[in-house]
Amino acid sequence: MACLVGAVFAVLLLCLLFFIRLYYVVKTGSSYKPGTRGPVTVLVVAGSGGHTTEVLRLMECLSAAYTPRHYVIADTDRMSEEKICTFESSKQHSEGQFTICRIPRSREVHQSWSSSVLSTLDALRYSLPLVFRLRPDMVLCNGPGTCVPLCVAGLLLGILGMKKVSIVYVESICRIKTLSLTGKILYPISDYFFVQWSSLRDKYPRSIFLGRLV
Repeated sequence: MACLVGAVFAVLLLCLLFFIRLYYVVKTGSSYKPGTRGPVTVLVVAGSGGHTTEVLRLMECLSAAYTPRHYVIADTDRMSEEKICTFESSKQHSEGQFTICRIPRSREVHQSWSSSVLSTLDALRYSLPLVFRLRPDMVLCNGPGTCVPLCVAGLLLGILGMKKVSIVYVESICRIKTLSLTGKILYPISDYFFVQWSSLRDKYPRSIFLGRLV
């Protein structure tokens, strides 16, 4: 009985320490300034269709200091890789400065919520080793469900004290009155959360409104 009580106490203590560390990482995230010591390694989450178009428009605004650039797309995405390669070629970046990685999609369109939990956990299984290997300074995303496990993996790097990863989320311009499901999930943990309509800024005080970004 004493061993069981001790095990329960140890688990509760670990959970408490985990949440304290999580609170600290999220609370102090915006004070972290990547790039003060050199180039910024950025992990860009692209989604099929409009998500990829919007995130590439955001990438146009980033200087050459954001390198290397690691694009992550879903393994069922058949269009984004060509768009990314075309974009990188048009920017005339030096060779070898970007990579494209694939992970399982967290949630397909119209997929049930119960099965989405399992598919997200499967995506997390691939996201953790990928993010731990790349060690990005920043994760940039704008809504595809694929970005959730990648942001969780980046957050875990900070919780474990291995590296602080800035999570930058830009809500899609089509979201005028309510956040997307991905936005609602990442709103509490993002270091910088941008919205493109003032009506959303009024509803979500932690968000940043700078007008239309894409």
